[in-house]
Amino acid sequence: MDLLGAIKVSSSALSAHRTKMNVVAENIANSETTRTAEGGPYQRKMVVYEKQDPAGFDAMLKNEMARGDGVKVTEIVSSPEDFRLEYNPEHPDADPETGYVKMPNVDILSEVADMMVARRSYDASATAVENSKNMIMKALEIGR
Repeated sequence: MDLLGAIKVSSSALSAHRTKMNVVAENIANSETTRTAEGGPYQRKMVVYEKQDPAGFDAMLKNEMARGDGVKVTEIVSSPEDFRLEYNPEHPDADPETGYVKMPNVDILSEVADMMVARRSYDASATAVENSKNMIMKALEIGR
């Protein structure tokens, strides 16, 4: 694979990580939303990346390096986890009989951890783009 292909793969990863960070930020922002336009509390969203072939790391790496496609987000799905119940009979969305409110299935700590992982991955991909760019510049200097 040429160096421009390496930049293409890394830039696709940058886009996927940016999408992941946006979804995590949306989850955090709506962690207390009990009423949405669809009805009911906010449901946590998760990013799904394109499925890779389980042919082993070496085969997968060679295949991806040859294609130069990188990674992409295939869809954003709602989490199947149950909503958490919180006792608050004075809340406008509380069940009048029990006093419990259905709260979003968003765990702030896991979202912060996901954000940190996505940020580190984004930084690594940005470093890979920068290193590829530097290698191209050094290769051009050899011809002088």
